[in-house]
Amino acid sequence: MIDLTTHWTGLAVLAIFGAAYFLVICEEAIEMRKSKPVLVAAGLIWALVAIGYQSQGAPEAAHEAVKEIILDYGELLLFLLVAITYVNVLEERRVFDVLRAKLVGKGLGYRTLFWLTGAIAFPLSAVLDNLTTALVMGAVVIALGAGSRAFIALGCINIVVAANAGGAFSPFGDITTLMVWQAGKLSFWEFFDLFLPSVVNWLVPAALMHLAVPPGKPKPKSENARLKPGARRAILLFAATIATAVTFKNFLHLPPAIGMMLGLGYLQLFAYYLTRQSKRRDDSDMLLDSFKEIQRVEFDTLLFFFGIIFAVGGLGAMGYLAVTSQILYTDLGPTPANIAIGALSAIVDNIPLMFAVLKMDPTMSDGQWLLVTLTCGVGGSILSIGSAAGVALMGQARGVYTFMSHLKWSWAVALGYVAAIAVHRFINAGLFEATLP
Repeated sequence: MIDLTTHWTGLAVLAIFGAAYFLVICEEAIEMRKSKPVLVAAGLIWALVAIGYQSQGAPEAAHEAVKEIILDYGELLLFLLVAITYVNVLEERRVFDVLRAKLVGKGLGYRTLFWLTGAIAFPLSAVLDNLTTALVMGAVVIALGAGSRAFIALGCINIVVAANAGGAFSPFGDITTLMVWQAGKLSFWEFFDLFLPSVVNWLVPAALMHLAVPPGKPKPKSENARLKPGARRAILLFAATIATAVTFKNFLHLPPAIGMMLGLGYLQLFAYYLTRQSKRRDDSDMLLDSFKEIQRVEFDTLLFFFGIIFAVGGLGAMGYLAVTSQILYTDLGPTPANIAIGALSAIVDNIPLMFAVLKMDPTMSDGQWLLVTLTCGVGGSILSIGSAAGVALMGQARGVYTFMSHLKWSWAVALGYVAAIAVHRFINAGLFEATLP
């Protein structure tokens, strides 16, 4: 890496990144998908990186740097492509519709539903992504809370916190945990050391919000939903795919994305079987077009990941991440740095923050890598705009769950953030002692 932080190309890169991220923050106001500015920024940034490196007589160095980032992104893309396709299949087989119908039809009180939806969102997010979990459980809260705006607002805050906390202790529960796992900073089982801190992160604000939840009961409703044929087997195949990815990583020492692609093969064969059966039995409900579910993948998100990862990688190639690492991890120290990065994720998306940390690659103990994984995973819950789950629910419960309704309880969420860090520091104290070589 060449230090170009004071070179004109380095300053131009910094300006382009800042302008692009400003447009990302303004996505809702300007109605421009967030992938568009970062894609343009990524291309311009790497053109400037190449120019800067050529001016220093090292044209091949930029080529090698960008190839490394292509590898990082390629692994992430393949993993997410399969995971999101499976989620789409579960949605198409009406798994989430049935879950919502069962909860809506139970006739439970607001406070019971408040705890139940959070308790389901927490483990569900460890398997699915926090965005899907928030949308599924948010639909339940909105369906049942039509007569109580207070319940909807509190229920949505609870779901956002639970979904983000649930994803923090699972290697594939959040994009940031997946990035840490694929980078080899922590083993698969080490992530589960964050289970108790993640539970505390959800329980503390939930307990503080409990008394504000209205005590009554929503009007009883009935929803009819039934699983499509093959739904349960699709769930089992998803579990088998995750197990395959873990096996490839832990025992075969191959990228987990290869195991996920094998799992996509499971799904393709199963879709072929269902399609043959649907023709034989003349049952259109059995028909499963797996390629159609791949087409439904949210490519705006995947392209955003591409743009932001390459843009941050460009900052690293210019030397900015090395300077930041010196300030944060050497001058400030790992613990304050990791806590500050997590708090910053309430404003800035946690994906570029975690990718920046991985590119800085500070020498840290397992306890510190777990700490930054925890803080980046749950710090976004402090504000409604700090995570995909919060942004999605603001759109789903428009005018009821808002930035201000969440901000009213940000102090409680922040207490949960502090409590989770304290619990992690206490129960995993031994992991902070040894520094990785």
